[in-house]
Amino acid sequence: MAHKRGQRAAYRREDVATVSVIRLFFIGALLVSALAASTGAFAHGATASGDAMADRVEACTACHGPQGLELEDGYIPRIHGKPAGYLYNQLVNYQDYRRRNRSMNHMVAHLSHEYLYEIADYFADQHVPYPAPAAAPSDALARRGEQLVHEGDEKAGVPACAACHGQRLTGVEPNTPALIGLPRQYIMAQLGAWQVGTRHAAAPDCMARITQRLDGRDVEAVAAWLAAQPIPSDTRALESAVVDPPLECGSVPAPES
Repeated sequence: MAHKRGQRAAYRREDVATVSVIRLFFIGALLVSALAASTGAFAHGATASGDAMADRVEACTACHGPQGLELEDGYIPRIHGKPAGYLYNQLVNYQDYRRRNRSMNHMVAHLSHEYLYEIADYFADQHVPYPAPAAAPSDALARRGEQLVHEGDEKAGVPACAACHGQRLTGVEPNTPALIGLPRQYIMAQLGAWQVGTRHAAAPDCMARITQRLDGRDVEAVAAWLAAQPIPSDTRALESAVVDPPLECGSVPAPES
C-alpha cells in the first residue's frame, strides 16, 4: 500500500507537459490491451514475423512516428533505428519505474522481457530519414556546446558526449543511443530529468553522475549545438566503441535466447 501511495505521489509530481502525451498514448494502450487479450502473445513473448510485429506495435507507432512528434507542450522521440539494447533498456526502465510516464508504465507493465526485446529489435531494424536540423545557436553557445560534446570539460569532471555516443553521434551498439536528430527542448528535458532525479538508468547510472556536473548554461549549450548538427550520411550506430567509455554505465541484461 505504501508503495502505491509513493507511485501516486510521484505521478502528481510529473510535469504538466506530459498531459498531451498521455492522451495520445491512451489510444495505444487500449490497442495493446485488445491485442494482448486476443492473442496472448504479449504476455508469453511469442516470436512474430515482421508483418505481424508491424501490426502488433501500432500502439507504439501511433505516437512514436518515424521522425518523432512535436507537440505544443512536449515531444515524443523517434524510436526507429536506435540500438535494440537501448530501446530494451528503456522499456524495462519504464516497467521498473526508473522512468515515469503513466501511459508507458501501464503499457509495458505485464509484458515479458522476451517480448520487450522483440519490440526493441523490431524498431532497431527500422531505418527512416531524420528530420532537418535546427538553426545554429549563437557563436558563444555553439562553442561551449561543441567543446562539451567532443572534448568534455576535464576541470568539471565532464567527459565528452562523443566518448560514449560515438564520434558521429549516431550511437554505439548495443546500448548507446544517437544524439542527432533530436530537438533542443527534448535534449534539455532529458538532461534536466537526470539532474533532478526523475529519470534513472540501471546502476551505475553514469548519466545521473555526469549531469550533476553541468550547470544550466551547459545543458542549454549541449542541447542547442546537438540539435543544429547536420545528419551524417551513415546514421547507423557504431558496432563498437572506438575507445573505452570514461565511466561505467549500467545496463539491463538482455533476455537469454
